[in-house]
Amino acid sequence: MQTIFSGIQPSGSLSIGNYLGAMKQFVDLQDEHHCYFCIVDEHAITVPQDRLKLRENIRSLAALYLASGIDPNKATLFIQSEVSAHTQLGWIMQTQSYIGELERMTQFKDKSHGKEGVSSALLTYPPLMAADILLYNTDIVPVGNDQKQHLELTRDLAERFNRKFNDIFTIPEVKISEVGARIMSLQEPTKKMSKSDENQKATVFMLDEPKKIEKKIKSAVTDSEGIVRFDPIDKPGVSNLLTILSSCTNTSIKDLEAKYVGVGYGDFKQDVANAVLDILVPIQKRYYAIIDSETLDDILDDGRDKATAVAEKTLKKAKKAMGLGRVVKRN
Repeated sequence: MQTIFSGIQPSGSLSIGNYLGAMKQFVDLQDEHHCYFCIVDEHAITVPQDRLKLRENIRSLAALYLASGIDPNKATLFIQSEVSAHTQLGWIMQTQSYIGELERMTQFKDKSHGKEGVSSALLTYPPLMAADILLYNTDIVPVGNDQKQHLELTRDLAERFNRKFNDIFTIPEVKISEVGARIMSLQEPTKKMSKSDENQKATVFMLDEPKKIEKKIKSAVTDSEGIVRFDPIDKPGVSNLLTILSSCTNTSIKDLEAKYVGVGYGDFKQDVANAVLDILVPIQKRYYAIIDSETLDDILDDGRDKATAVAEKTLKKAKKAMGLGRVVKRN
């Protein structure tokens, strides 16, 4: 069985884009792979966070993982900051990183542009992301298109380390879903749906009330043509709704186009809303049943212990390969 690692930041409520682009995949992957699903709270602090809200988001994200179908008997679910090997290997990988390649990261450019007092961690967190992945001998990393550049850097750093020191790290492959990997804004369908979008109508959150979800989808931007057809360039709004419907129903976009020949946007949007609700309402019920339970803490404790056992072994090998620490000599 191959090993899969993935992490999500606890930086706010997750959107339907997070679910369809990531969590939905995770549920299928856990049956045939060794899976590590990490709440990467140390990545979240690259930008200012309210400490109480951050802790609330961490717990909420853990509950959403489980409510979405992650089975702790099949996968390891844990919080990044509770496994100290992540920051230790993150520093080691930072020593193998070049400033130029970190400055070329698109997300650093986007998040730092025009801002004063940008945290240095915003520049240097890709090596920590590399450490997250490499600690678990990861074979596959399922990500959205926006993280592909970071995964390429992870591969570069692992190969660089292996050449310099020893073949310690597995070189991970990137897995990007063909459908649903990039869900777009409901109000500006040429940009990705974001949980930080100031326009609340643009994003469907996983914990939105059902009526609110339906209203947001019905108000989604389309066009004046009145034809349900997949064309991301000329019909980005309709194409985005088709992608959402396809991902929620496991129906090909080609079949959906055929189904909606002669059907107006109103009926089409209602079907999209119904499909999203069919996915999210059961998840919400499971979420509220577990969020304040001791079971959640037991699962996270167990996940921390399992992750630590594996991560510490990899960290020890990396330190030894670099010559860190000391050789104990005893008679």
